[in-house]
Amino acid sequence: MLTPEDYLSGQVLLIDKPLHWTSFQVVNKLRWEIRQAFKLKKIKVGHAGTLDPLATGLLVLCTGKMTKQIDTFQGQFKEYTGTLVLGSTTPSFDLETEIDSTFETSHITHDLIHETTKQFIGDIEQKPPVFSALKKDGKRLYEFARAGEVVDIKSRTVSVSEFEITKIDNLHIDFRIVCSKGTYIRSLAHDFGKALDSGAHLSALRRTKIGDFDVKNAISVEDFIKNLAP
Repeated sequence: MLTPEDYLSGQVLLIDKPLHWTSFQVVNKLRWEIRQAFKLKKIKVGHAGTLDPLATGLLVLCTGKMTKQIDTFQGQFKEYTGTLVLGSTTPSFDLETEIDSTFETSHITHDLIHETTKQFIGDIEQKPPVFSALKKDGKRLYEFARAGEVVDIKSRTVSVSEFEITKIDNLHIDFRIVCSKGTYIRSLAHDFGKALDSGAHLSALRRTKIGDFDVKNAISVEDFIKNLAP
């Protein structure tokens, strides 16, 4: 069992983030639990890469002196699995918002879906979703979006090393992707729909790897708290 000195000197914690939690909620919860368990006045805890509330999976947390390694972990390639739905779009590119447009899908074949993935491998340009926590002029992009304000978002270069379709069930497409820091899978789903001359939105997302860290070795928030008990 880890001691308070272990957490202060620095630990890397692999947490399987639950659905609907923000990454910051996980950080704040674990920080509070560690402080309470060991009667600490303060301890540094940070995460190496945000997951959206509607995403689950691997969240790498660092405590104490290991927080200095966060930038290194953030820069590593990440693997995700997920599902996108063809034929409709949402403003947030996922299920955070309601469907705003529908599109024709009768022309889309399995071969076309597999062939289109090739357009998204390598260095690609993508615009982050307007419903995101990125800042512009000191405000979060989602603040502009929720206020109904139109904002110009610049595209940026990200890198995708693998993009595999793992299952096609009518309009629901399961996939696995390996990509660089800064890649928005929601944006990729939206752009994938466009590339098919249709529309698409993300319906499920799970981060499975960050560099050599694997969600198979992660534990739930509840189990972490149970293991803290002296």
